[in-house]
Amino acid sequence: MMPFSLAGKTVLITGASGGIGSETARVCAQLGASLVLVDLSEPVQIAQELQAKGANVQIAGFDVRDRRATEDLVAQIPQLDAIVANAGCCPWDDWNDPDWDDAFHKTIDVNALGVINLLRPGLDRLIRQGHGRIVLVSSVAGRMGGLKASPHYVIAKGGINALVKWLARKGAPHNVTVNAVAPGATATGMVADQTFDETAIPLRRLATPQEIAQPIAFLCTDAASYICGTTLDVNGGVFMN
Repeated sequence: MMPFSLAGKTVLITGASGGIGSETARVCAQLGASLVLVDLSEPVQIAQELQAKGANVQIAGFDVRDRRATEDLVAQIPQLDAIVANAGCCPWDDWNDPDWDDAFHKTIDVNALGVINLLRPGLDRLIRQGHGRIVLVSSVAGRMGGLKASPHYVIAKGGINALVKWLARKGAPHNVTVNAVAPGATATGMVADQTFDETAIPLRRLATPQEIAQPIAFLCTDAASYICGTTLDVNGGVFMN
């Protein structure tokens, strides 16, 4: 089997209705994966699209902040080889807004606690079976503050970058690799009403969802078998210093 293939493997993707999530589903399906796709509501549209092309797709709809629902899903999947923790939210509010504290707690709960809810049972399962891949979706905001992100999002994604190291140490002795992809600004619905100074990006443009999805899918394959504990910057050359 080619190491860049996902044939015979099942990949669980959260946030599967969004730009990066749905594109990751497409790329993984092209590589031969069976898919379990999760979002707040069942991601029916992307599932039907991929099923029409012959992919094996299961779907579920729940909030990743719901620990019990997340644990139940992980327990019920017959086969699980890779997990992509992509579900997230990115408010564009100002920290002086009167309701900003509520936005802070939601942002942390979705982007950080939601990942823990998924990977607490997910990592344990992969460890028990003795193999697996985990990919977290972080952000350039967690690496250098972002181009215009708010502080709650910066804190949440910075925490994800640290969590990758902790998870990787737990998984690596059991042949479970844990990595993250940190996208720069990407042309998805999340940024549809925002403007960015593209001159601050050396490539002078936003990423396409596919340009983020392809590295995520790569980290799920056997070709990435010796990459562990890494946060991969996919940001068009935005400098980290």
